[in-house]
Amino acid sequence: MPQPLQLEFFSPYSAGPVPRPLVAFPVSAGFPSPADDHLEGRIDLNEYVLTHPAATFYVRVRGDSMCGAGIHDGDLLIVDRAAEYVNNSIVIARIGDEFTVKRIRVKGKRIFLMPENEAYAPIELNGEADCEIWGRVVGSLRKF
Repeated sequence: MPQPLQLEFFSPYSAGPVPRPLVAFPVSAGFPSPADDHLEGRIDLNEYVLTHPAATFYVRVRGDSMCGAGIHDGDLLIVDRAAEYVNNSIVIARIGDEFTVKRIRVKGKRIFLMPENEAYAPIELNGEADCEIWGRVVGSLRKF
């Protein structure tokens, strides 16, 4: 049975930069690559993920309707309300009093919110429902 999607909203913590070391070489997901002792520099994850800090928030995902897009239950999505969305962008949409994360798909003059799980049906935005695109998902964080 499909698990309905629920979202929890959070604001970014902004007490100041917290730069961490960034390894200069990419890590191979296939065969191991030779190790390097060089660090590229430091990276502040807030700076890395926040293009528009005042317009960015985090959303925790509950549900499985977007698992085909690599978005899983418990993931923390980074949502930028100032980022433009286009066809195939993943967005947070408000439909009535509820929020959902879906891929926006434009087919001619029709607009759909598409799940990435065959257990769920697309939602057509036909002007009848009170709907608003809240922002574009620009990244995700997952703990293992």
